[in-house]
Amino acid sequence: MAQAISVHEYVLKPGVGARAFEQAVDDAAGRGCFDLPGLIDYKFVRRLRGSRPAHYAAIWTYESRDAWARLWGEPGHAKPRDQFPTQWKVWEDEILAPLLDRDPQFIEYAAYEEYREG
Repeated sequence: MAQAISVHEYVLKPGVGARAFEQAVDDAAGRGCFDLPGLIDYKFVRRLRGSRPAHYAAIWTYESRDAWARLWGEPGHAKPRDQFPTQWKVWEDEILAPLLDRDPQFIEYAAYEEYREG
């Protein structure tokens, strides 16, 4: 079954350092914010080089497009925010929002589906 992969880019507010962001990610993981049904892996990465302004990105891997859609809605028909998992709202509202240069709902992101397994 083809996996779904979502990439979220994070630009930190001026004055927010790497240590604060990385500690926030550790805190969120410890609080179970990333324990989502169908999410099978995630990675946070730091920018080394490139034309995009993001300082960090997260790569979220879901077991399938269906698993991804159950959480977030079908492409073109996103679920309303009040239907997002509670732990995800904690991640965005309490932990992530104070660190970013914009509301977490307006970050750069893209979702992909594997077109070929393996």
